[in-house]
Amino acid sequence: MEDTELDSSELGTYDYWKKTYAIEVNNYEENGDPGDVWFGEDSAQRVIDWICSCGVSLDTPLIDLGCGNGYSLMELARQGFTNLLGVDYCEEAIVLAEKVTKEEFSIIKYKVFDIINDDVSDLGTNFGIVHDKGTYDAISLNPDNPKENRRKYLEQVTKILCDNGLFIITSCNWTDQELIKQFSEKMKLKCVIPTPQFKFGGKVGSVVSSVVFIKK
Repeated sequence: MEDTELDSSELGTYDYWKKTYAIEVNNYEENGDPGDVWFGEDSAQRVIDWICSCGVSLDTPLIDLGCGNGYSLMELARQGFTNLLGVDYCEEAIVLAEKVTKEEFSIIKYKVFDIINDDVSDLGTNFGIVHDKGTYDAISLNPDNPKENRRKYLEQVTKILCDNGLFIITSCNWTDQELIKQFSEKMKLKCVIPTPQFKFGGKVGSVVSSVVFIKK
């Protein structure tokens, strides 16, 4: 695992997300605003497009870790995917996702679940696709034992992923190469999903990194 740790941030705390999603639930109830898509809709759509074109069956069990308002799952449902589960350790996020999606997308299931601390057998199945957009980042930003929690995260993801299953992660805190190094113990690289790049000080970089792994 990578030894370098990120500076801690309130974005890595449960209290921050509890308060944030409580506000977003209230905004949705009062104004119909479904809330923000972390890293933006363009970033999410690139991953959704990749999933839709990678050749997996539409009934492949897929779990979205830290599903937030359910945006990615809704877009996948629109593309015909039928076996979708969204989990989040914040109950308020699940309340928001259920409110946003319940009428048009009743096929999507949601569950309050902490990928670090909860028993993965409670999820009931292994998954052909595990998707994470921001949850690993939040774990990395937590002020309490981030390195140990990243190790637990890798163990848990490995447990819920079926043999040769796909693990797709998007991060704004770790580079492609850092993610590849951190997950190499349990995963082998399939591809890096291209993302817009910028050039600064003679170096080329990306705002976000999206990497696809296959379980070893």
